[in-house]
Amino acid sequence: MKLVVVSAGLSVPSSTRLLADRLAAATGRYTSVDVQVVELRDLAVEIAHNFTSGFPGRALSAALDAVTEADGLIVVTPVFSASYSGLFKSFFDVLDQEALTGKPVLIAATGGSARHSLVLEHALRPLFAYLRAVVVPTAVYAASEDWGAEGLAERIDRAAGELGRLMEVLGSGAEAVRRADAADTAVTADAAERADASVAVDTDTAAAIAPRALDGALASADRFTVIPFEQQLAALRP
Repeated sequence: MKLVVVSAGLSVPSSTRLLADRLAAATGRYTSVDVQVVELRDLAVEIAHNFTSGFPGRALSAALDAVTEADGLIVVTPVFSASYSGLFKSFFDVLDQEALTGKPVLIAATGGSARHSLVLEHALRPLFAYLRAVVVPTAVYAASEDWGAEGLAERIDRAAGELGRLMEVLGSGAEAVRRADAADTAVTADAAERADASVAVDTDTAAAIAPRALDGALASADRFTVIPFEQQLAALRP
């Protein structure tokens, strides 16, 4: 399965990218995934141009396609002014609104203070609920003091486990739907083929019967004698 990680970190190195990588690695312990990372700082100019032109650049288009085709997402943003970053929001603004429907998403954020942890429930979860994604119950926030402290590793592992299991469940359901669609297509094609064969048989039968029916009709006509009207009228006179 394909797991796409969207990181909105701006610095290099970035605590946002570090958290994203740890979440992806933990998810891989619960289910087999191919991980692709989308660094939004590399797409900032193309995102801005997309707002003014209405068309994504090549790199942005590839990133949007990756997110749309993913079986699961991990999204991580730094906290700016008590909410997600403008770059993070802008990326999902240019994404098609149907792209995340039914897709499992793990939300996470980083910040300088634990006071910003509510951004997960007040900003990120409503955003992805609006986009009709399936957001895992456990969200992960990492403040500066959380790195190396107890508790962060456990939260990462719990959230990754929820995402991995959800990807497997939804992936199995999608595969079942694809198999059912393929089976329906095969049945429909077989029925159409049988109908065509039946029509062909009926046409051949009609072609074979028609001459015999015509001969029979002509033979029946030969058994009747045509009497002129004057002769019939004379027979009726006293």
